Amino acid sequence: MYRRHAAHFILIAFVIFIVIAAISALLSWAAGTLGAFIALIFTVFGVFLLQAALTKAVQDVRDGRADLDLGETVSAALPFVGAVALASILAAIGIGIGFVLIIVPGLILLTFWSLIVPSIVIGGCRAMESFGRSWRTVRGYAWHVFGTLVLVFLIQIVFTIVLSLVLLALPYGWRSFISNVVSGTLVAPFVAAVITLVYYRLTAAHGEAAEPGAPAPSGGYGQPGGYGEPPAEPPGGGAPYGGGFTPQQ
Repeated sequence: MYRRHAAHFILIAFVIFIVIAAISALLSWAAGTLGAFIALIFTVFGVFLLQAALTKAVQDVRDGRADLDLGETVSAALPFVGAVALASILAAIGIGIGFVLIIVPGLILLTFWSLIVPSIVIGGCRAMESFGRSWRTVRGYAWHVFGTLVLVFLIQIVFTIVLSLVLLALPYGWRSFISNVVSGTLVAPFVAAVITLVYYRLTAAHGEAAEPGAPAPSGGYGQPGGYGEPPAEPPGGGAPYGGGFTPQQ
Protein backbone atom coordinates (compact mmCIF):
# COMPACT_ATOMS: atom_id res chain seq x y z
CA MET A 1 0.00 0.00 0.00
CA TYR A 2 2.79 2.43 0.89
CA ARG A 3 4.60 1.76 -2.39
CA ARG A 4 1.43 1.99 -4.48
CA HIS A 5 0.32 5.30 -2.95
CA ALA A 6 3.73 6.71 -1.98
CA ALA A 7 3.31 9.95 -3.94
CA HIS A 8 -0.02 10.68 -2.23
CA PHE A 9 1.21 9.85 1.28
CA ILE A 10 4.51 11.68 0.91
CA LEU A 11 2.82 14.81 -0.48
CA ILE A 12 0.53 15.01 2.56
CA ALA A 13 3.38 14.55 5.03
CA PHE A 14 5.76 16.88 3.16
CA VAL A 15 3.30 19.76 2.85
CA ILE A 16 2.30 19.58 6.53
CA PHE A 17 5.94 19.35 7.63
CA ILE A 18 7.03 22.27 5.45
CA VAL A 19 4.11 24.49 6.54
CA ILE A 20 4.83 23.74 10.20
CA ALA A 21 8.55 24.42 9.78
CA ALA A 22 8.02 27.66 7.82
CA ILE A 23 5.42 29.14 10.19
CA SER A 24 7.42 28.11 13.27
CA ALA A 25 10.57 29.73 11.87
CA LEU A 26 8.73 32.97 11.04
CA LEU A 27 7.14 33.13 14.50
CA SER A 28 10.48 32.54 16.22
CA TRP A 29 12.19 35.17 14.06
CA ALA A 30 9.46 37.81 14.36
CA ALA A 31 8.45 37.49 18.01
CA GLY A 32 11.47 36.12 19.83
CA THR A 33 10.75 34.02 22.92
CA LEU A 34 6.99 34.49 22.71
CA GLY A 35 7.09 33.55 19.05
CA ALA A 36 9.13 30.44 19.85
CA PHE A 37 6.55 29.38 22.45
CA ILE A 38 3.68 29.91 19.99
CA ALA A 39 5.69 28.03 17.37
CA LEU A 40 6.05 25.09 19.76
CA ILE A 41 2.29 24.96 20.29
CA PHE A 42 1.74 25.18 16.53
CA THR A 43 4.25 22.40 15.95
CA VAL A 44 2.49 20.12 18.43
CA PHE A 45 -0.82 20.86 16.69
CA GLY A 46 0.80 20.06 13.35
CA VAL A 47 2.09 16.71 14.57
CA PHE A 48 -1.38 15.64 15.70
CA LEU A 49 -2.90 16.93 12.45
CA LEU A 50 -0.34 14.87 10.53
CA GLN A 51 -1.27 11.74 12.48
CA ALA A 52 -4.96 12.24 11.83
CA ALA A 53 -4.47 13.17 8.16
CA LEU A 54 -2.27 10.16 7.39
CA THR A 55 -4.67 7.81 9.15
CA LYS A 56 -7.51 9.27 7.11
CA ALA A 57 -5.40 8.90 3.94
CA VAL A 58 -4.77 5.21 4.64
CA GLN A 59 -8.49 4.70 5.26
CA ASP A 60 -9.21 6.44 1.96
CA VAL A 61 -6.89 4.33 -0.22
CA ARG A 62 -7.90 0.94 1.11
CA ASP A 63 -10.23 0.52 -1.88
CA GLY A 64 -7.21 0.87 -4.19
CA ARG A 65 -7.50 4.53 -5.13
CA ALA A 66 -7.17 7.94 -3.48
CA ASP A 67 -10.60 9.57 -3.52
CA LEU A 68 -9.52 12.54 -1.37
CA ASP A 69 -6.89 15.02 -2.48
CA LEU A 70 -4.51 16.80 -0.12
CA GLY A 71 -6.95 19.54 0.92
CA GLU A 72 -9.87 17.15 1.33
CA THR A 73 -7.75 14.77 3.43
CA VAL A 74 -6.66 17.56 5.77
CA SER A 75 -10.23 18.88 6.02
CA ALA A 76 -11.53 15.40 6.83
CA ALA A 77 -8.87 15.01 9.55
CA LEU A 78 -9.34 18.41 11.23
CA PRO A 79 -12.42 17.45 13.32
CA PHE A 80 -10.39 14.69 14.98
CA VAL A 81 -7.29 16.71 15.88
CA GLY A 82 -8.53 17.75 19.32
CA ALA A 83 -9.39 14.21 20.37
CA VAL A 84 -6.15 12.85 18.88
CA ALA A 85 -4.14 15.52 20.71
CA LEU A 86 -5.81 14.86 24.08
CA ALA A 87 -5.54 11.08 23.80
CA SER A 88 -1.93 11.21 22.54
CA ILE A 89 -0.80 13.54 25.32
CA LEU A 90 -2.47 11.42 28.01
CA ALA A 91 -1.01 8.26 26.46
CA ALA A 92 2.47 9.80 26.33
CA ILE A 93 2.22 10.70 30.04
CA GLY A 94 1.00 7.24 30.99
CA ILE A 95 3.60 5.45 28.87
CA GLY A 96 6.34 7.75 30.18
CA ILE A 97 5.40 6.94 33.78
CA GLY A 98 5.33 3.27 32.83
CA PHE A 99 8.87 3.44 31.45
CA VAL A 100 10.06 5.10 34.65
CA LEU A 101 8.52 2.18 36.59
CA ILE A 102 10.81 -0.68 35.52
CA ILE A 103 10.25 -0.13 31.75
CA VAL A 104 7.94 -3.14 31.30
CA PRO A 105 4.70 -1.28 32.21
CA GLY A 106 5.61 1.33 29.59
CA LEU A 107 6.04 -1.33 26.91
CA ILE A 108 2.69 -2.87 27.87
CA LEU A 109 0.88 0.46 27.64
CA LEU A 110 2.70 1.35 24.40
CA THR A 111 1.42 -1.91 22.88
CA PHE A 112 -2.16 -1.80 24.12
CA TRP A 113 -2.61 1.93 23.41
CA SER A 114 -0.96 1.83 19.99
CA LEU A 115 -4.33 1.99 18.18
CA ILE A 116 -5.84 5.05 19.85
CA VAL A 117 -5.43 7.29 16.76
CA PRO A 118 -7.25 4.98 14.29
CA SER A 119 -9.82 4.28 17.01
CA ILE A 120 -10.60 8.01 16.97
CA VAL A 121 -10.21 8.86 13.29
CA ILE A 122 -11.73 5.67 11.87
CA GLY A 123 -13.67 4.18 14.76
CA GLY A 124 -15.28 7.46 15.79
CA CYS A 125 -14.29 7.13 19.46
CA ARG A 126 -13.87 10.10 21.76
CA ALA A 127 -10.48 10.72 23.31
CA MET A 128 -11.10 8.80 26.53
CA GLU A 129 -13.05 6.04 24.80
CA SER A 130 -10.15 5.38 22.44
CA PHE A 131 -8.04 3.89 25.23
CA GLY A 132 -10.60 1.18 25.97
CA ARG A 133 -11.22 0.52 22.27
CA SER A 134 -7.50 0.21 21.55
CA TRP A 135 -6.99 -2.08 24.55
CA ARG A 136 -9.87 -4.40 23.53
CA THR A 137 -8.67 -4.48 19.93
CA VAL A 138 -5.09 -5.42 20.84
CA ARG A 139 -6.13 -7.92 23.52
CA GLY A 140 -5.35 -11.47 22.44
CA TYR A 141 -2.75 -10.33 19.89
CA ALA A 142 -0.44 -8.25 22.08
CA TRP A 143 2.76 -10.12 21.23
CA HIS A 144 2.07 -9.77 17.51
CA VAL A 145 1.39 -6.05 17.84
CA PHE A 146 4.49 -5.59 20.00
CA GLY A 147 6.62 -7.43 17.44
CA THR A 148 5.22 -5.24 14.67
CA LEU A 149 6.06 -2.08 16.64
CA VAL A 150 9.61 -3.34 17.27
CA LEU A 151 10.14 -4.00 13.55
CA VAL A 152 8.86 -0.53 12.66
CA PHE A 153 11.19 0.98 15.28
CA LEU A 154 14.18 -0.91 13.86
CA ILE A 155 13.32 0.25 10.34
CA GLN A 156 13.21 3.85 11.60
CA ILE A 157 16.62 3.47 13.27
CA VAL A 158 18.23 2.05 10.12
CA PHE A 159 16.71 4.77 7.96
CA THR A 160 17.87 7.50 10.36
CA ILE A 161 21.43 6.15 10.43
CA VAL A 162 21.63 5.92 6.63
CA LEU A 163 20.19 9.42 6.21
CA SER A 164 22.64 10.84 8.78
CA LEU A 165 25.57 9.34 6.87
CA VAL A 166 24.30 10.78 3.59
CA LEU A 167 23.98 14.27 5.11
CA LEU A 168 27.19 14.10 7.12
CA ALA A 169 28.99 16.74 5.03
CA LEU A 170 26.36 19.44 5.67
CA PRO A 171 26.50 21.91 8.59
CA TYR A 172 24.71 20.71 11.70
CA GLY A 173 21.78 23.12 11.39
CA TRP A 174 20.98 22.19 7.82
CA ARG A 175 21.66 18.52 8.51
CA SER A 176 19.19 18.50 11.39
CA PHE A 177 16.50 20.39 9.46
CA ILE A 178 16.77 18.24 6.31
CA SER A 179 16.96 15.05 8.35
CA ASN A 180 13.79 15.90 10.27
CA VAL A 181 11.83 16.85 7.15
CA VAL A 182 13.00 13.91 5.03
CA SER A 183 12.66 11.27 7.73
CA GLY A 184 9.28 12.63 8.82
CA THR A 185 8.02 12.84 5.25
CA LEU A 186 9.06 9.31 4.35
CA VAL A 187 8.66 7.46 7.65
CA ALA A 188 5.49 9.02 9.10
CA PRO A 189 3.22 7.69 6.30
CA PHE A 190 4.75 4.22 6.66
CA VAL A 191 4.11 4.17 10.42
CA ALA A 192 0.56 5.45 9.88
CA ALA A 193 -0.07 2.73 7.28
CA VAL A 194 1.19 0.00 9.61
CA ILE A 195 -0.83 1.17 12.62
CA THR A 196 -4.00 1.76 10.60
CA LEU A 197 -3.84 -1.64 8.90
CA VAL A 198 -3.18 -3.33 12.23
CA TYR A 199 -6.36 -1.65 13.47
CA TYR A 200 -8.37 -2.96 10.51
CA ARG A 201 -6.89 -6.43 10.79
CA LEU A 202 -7.56 -6.80 14.51
CA THR A 203 -11.08 -5.36 14.47
CA ALA A 204 -11.84 -7.95 11.79
CA ALA A 205 -10.19 -10.65 13.91
CA HIS A 206 -12.50 -9.75 16.81
CA GLY A 207 -15.53 -9.68 14.50
CA GLU A 208 -16.07 -5.96 15.11
CA ALA A 209 -16.86 -3.15 12.68
CA ALA A 210 -13.84 -0.92 12.15
CA GLU A 211 -15.98 2.07 11.14
CA PRO A 212 -19.27 3.35 12.61
CA GLY A 213 -22.22 1.98 10.70
CA ALA A 214 -20.18 -0.62 8.82
CA PRO A 215 -21.33 -4.26 9.05
CA ALA A 216 -19.30 -6.39 11.43
CA PRO A 217 -17.07 -8.90 9.60
CA SER A 218 -17.79 -12.56 10.11
CA GLY A 219 -14.52 -14.22 9.17
CA GLY A 220 -11.65 -12.38 10.88
CA TYR A 221 -8.47 -12.83 8.86
CA GLY A 222 -10.13 -13.50 5.54
CA GLN A 223 -12.20 -10.32 5.54
CA PRO A 224 -11.25 -7.54 3.10
CA GLY A 225 -9.37 -4.66 4.67
CA GLY A 226 -6.53 -6.49 6.37
CA TYR A 227 -2.91 -6.05 5.36
CA GLY A 228 -3.50 -5.62 1.65
CA GLU A 229 -4.92 -8.76 0.07
CA PRO A 230 -5.39 -11.51 2.69
CA PRO A 231 -4.24 -15.03 1.75
CA ALA A 232 -6.78 -17.69 0.96
CA GLU A 233 -5.86 -19.56 4.13
CA PRO A 234 -4.54 -17.85 7.29
CA PRO A 235 -1.02 -18.76 8.38
CA GLY A 236 -0.18 -20.22 11.74
CA GLY A 237 -2.96 -22.77 11.89
CA GLY A 238 -5.83 -20.34 11.39
CA ALA A 239 -5.01 -17.66 13.95
CA PRO A 240 -6.30 -14.33 12.60
CA TYR A 241 -3.02 -12.47 13.12
CA GLY A 242 -0.57 -15.09 12.01
CA GLY A 243 -0.70 -17.81 14.67
CA GLY A 244 0.21 -18.24 18.28
CA PHE A 245 -2.44 -16.25 20.15
CA THR A 246 -6.18 -16.60 20.37
CA PRO A 247 -8.57 -13.82 21.44
CA GLN A 248 -8.98 -15.50 24.82
CA GLN A 249 -5.26 -15.38 25.66
